[in-house]
Amino acid sequence: MNNNTQETVQQFLHFLSGRNLTELINLFSDTVDWYIPGDEQKAPWLGVRNNKQEISGFFELLWKNTEPVSAKIDHIFNDDENAVITGEFVTKMLATGHIVESLFCIQMRIQNNKIIRYRLLEDSLAVSKALEK
Repeated sequence: MNNNTQETVQQFLHFLSGRNLTELINLFSDTVDWYIPGDEQKAPWLGVRNNKQEISGFFELLWKNTEPVSAKIDHIFNDDENAVITGEFVTKMLATGHIVESLFCIQMRIQNNKIIRYRLLEDSLAVSKALEK
């Protein structure tokens, strides 16, 4: 794994697990190609983001509306400046109390130690259903 890519991925996971918003946001480029598909009406943290301020808003909404139960990283792959993280998570939706269990895949492109592209693929149908009252 490219050392810069590996270091950035490890920092991302560390700051994410610690909910360290300031350090987490500093890992992203000023302009970011970000997308997490899903029902944005039910889960407003999903969708497109383009800059650090919008990404900060994503994490604030996510953390305000969900409670992590568990997470497991299965694999981290990379190809020079591209990284893919696969795993599983269990999350509680605070609005409904429902639990979501999902596999996930995060795709990142990292240049100059900054994340410039981010995709999170998860069971968006399960997330949507868990938000139904």
